[in-house]
Amino acid sequence: MTRVRVSRSEGVGRVTLARPEKKNALDRAMAEEIVQGMEQLAHDPSVRVIVIDAEGDDFCAGADLEALEALIDAPREAQLEDARALGRVFTVIRQLPLPVIAAVQGRALAGGAGLATACDMVLAHPGATFAYPEVRIGFVPAMVMTILRRIVPERQAFDLALTGRTLTAAEAERMGLVTRVIATEPFGAAVDDICRTIAKSPPEAVRRTKKLFYELEGRPFESGVAHGAQANAEARMTEEFRVGVRRFLERRRGAS
Repeated sequence: MTRVRVSRSEGVGRVTLARPEKKNALDRAMAEEIVQGMEQLAHDPSVRVIVIDAEGDDFCAGADLEALEALIDAPREAQLEDARALGRVFTVIRQLPLPVIAAVQGRALAGGAGLATACDMVLAHPGATFAYPEVRIGFVPAMVMTILRRIVPERQAFDLALTGRTLTAAEAERMGLVTRVIATEPFGAAVDDICRTIAKSPPEAVRRTKKLFYELEGRPFESGVAHGAQANAEARMTEEFRVGVRRFLERRRGAS
């Protein structure tokens, strides 16, 4: 891989965008490498959580416009294949059994904001900014719109897509696009602490939690509760649950 770096430590796998000279702009090759990196980490039994971060001052400035320019006269099928490469990044993040966390410093613009938005959690530096400015160059924030409309209210999503206005990290957090703004310095160490905490939880419980969370989307209330009851019963049958409950009760009894 030449556009991303993959690493792992203490249960945390990391996919690092590594084109700082391009402000980590996304092209098809980079999108494919992001998918390869995530899938590689997901198959490593030592990895419990995946972080997507970036080298340089910016998380990701969006699509590589020079790469798009090279496709201007390409036929529709070639345009579609190129677009699907980024779309696959979004769908793989959702389908992976491991939680995927974006660690955002600097600017996350257009496809870069989309990449962050697609993650299960977004941890942002106070100086981070987010925007979906595609419409300003005659483009459309197309694939991320599916995710954006699920995260923020409809009118706010339309505002962001139509105006391309820039949000501070604090504004993005209030809107629900950012999970937490991490003011503790250094930012990377604070992100690592959060990720290691998640990585310490029993891995099957974490996987089941992510799976159920997205399976509940669009279900009626009663159906969701019933589906949750099934997931609850299945979790009770795991060795992780048995060990965890007994260990907790032993500690409590020992303290009394």
